[in-house]
Amino acid sequence: MDSKKSTVQKVRELAQPIADELGLFLWDVRFEKEGATWYLRVLIDKDGGVDMNDCEAFTRPMNKALDEADPIQQSYVLECGSPGLGRELRLPEHFEVCIGDVIRVRLIRPDENGEREFIVGLVGYDKEYILCQTLDENGDGVENVRFRLSDCAYIKLNDDADLFDE
Repeated sequence: MDSKKSTVQKVRELAQPIADELGLFLWDVRFEKEGATWYLRVLIDKDGGVDMNDCEAFTRPMNKALDEADPIQQSYVLECGSPGLGRELRLPEHFEVCIGDVIRVRLIRPDENGEREFIVGLVGYDKEYILCQTLDENGDGVENVRFRLSDCAYIKLNDDADLFDE
C-alpha cells in the first residue's frame, strides 16, 4: 500500500470491496484515540439498517484483510457497526444520500442572530456549503439558507429527534 496515504484511506480501500460484496454501504472509517487506546471504527449501513449478522459478516473478512495488509503499526481495537441514529454527515456521499432529509446543524460560533443550532431540510451541497431550507411547524420548507461547512461544528441526520420528545 502507498505509504503516503492516511490510515483511514488505506482501511477504506480494504473495506470498500468487502462492503460492496455484502451489499453494504461503507458509511465511514475513523481511526481515533480515546485515552491510551486507538480505535479503528468502520461504519456500515444498508437500506433498512444493519443488524448483528451484517456486522459479523463484515467483521470476519475485514479482520482478515487487515491482518494481511497490516496497514496500522500500533495496536488498536477494531469496531465494525452501524453509524446509528443521529449519524454525522462528513463526506460528500453522506450529503448525497441525505438530500431531502431533516438535519441538525451546529455552528462553531453563533450566527448574527445569536443562534448556533438549526433543524433544517437538506437541499444540496458543494465543497464549501450545504444548502438547506428552514422548516415550518409541519416540516415544510420555508426559506433557503446556506451554511459554510467550515463554520459547522457538526452536521447530523435528525432522525433521532423523537427520542427527546416528552
